[in-house]
Amino acid sequence: MGRGKIVIQRIDDSTSRQVTFSKRRKGLIKKAKELAILCDAEVGLIIFSSTAKLYDFASSSMKSVIDRYNKSKIEQQQLLNPASEVKFWQREAAVLRQELHALQENHRQIMGEQLNGLSVKELNNLENQLEISLRGIRMKKEQMLTHEIQEQSQKRKLIHQENLELSRKVQRLHQENVELYKKAYTASTNGFIHHELAVADDESYTQIRLQLSQPDHSDYETPPRASQ
Repeated sequence: MGRGKIVIQRIDDSTSRQVTFSKRRKGLIKKAKELAILCDAEVGLIIFSSTAKLYDFASSSMKSVIDRYNKSKIEQQQLLNPASEVKFWQREAAVLRQELHALQENHRQIMGEQLNGLSVKELNNLENQLEISLRGIRMKKEQMLTHEIQEQSQKRKLIHQENLELSRKVQRLHQENVELYKKAYTASTNGFIHHELAVADDESYTQIRLQLSQPDHSDYETPPRASQ
């Protein structure tokens, strides 16, 4: 047989009521977690037991859920009642005007204006605020200067490294030029010596040929003329 339909009414027995509360509370929190995960919903659940014990669950945080709830309720009420919406914005404008006036007065006091009427305690508080602000400004300035010094130091190191690398390159180029000059000088010197030797050989050979081809004058003497 199937389970009978449960009558929804207060359970008189305290023990049964407590057991039912514990089971249903766990099931309700489980369903709330599943709803938040499966449907990407923002869920907030608050439960008070009969003994005033609190049980809650929030998918994000209970404070954000409650703030969102209150804001939504106010917006809904404003949409339903235009007059209340006007009053709401009037209150918001009044609050903003008060905040603006307080900020302007505080700014003038910080600038050393309109100090009349301030007590010694208020003046001390103002002085403390200025000292705190000045300390913060100096710390920020010191941080910026330290950072700038570090950057400049790093840049100097990089420039120094680049200069060393360029100096090495110049030295290598100078050495290569010296080697090329030596090779060119050796080649030109050897060529000049070979040329001089060749010219000397040609001159010697020419002189020998000239000496060999020169005729003998005794072979061509004129015979003596006959006597009359």
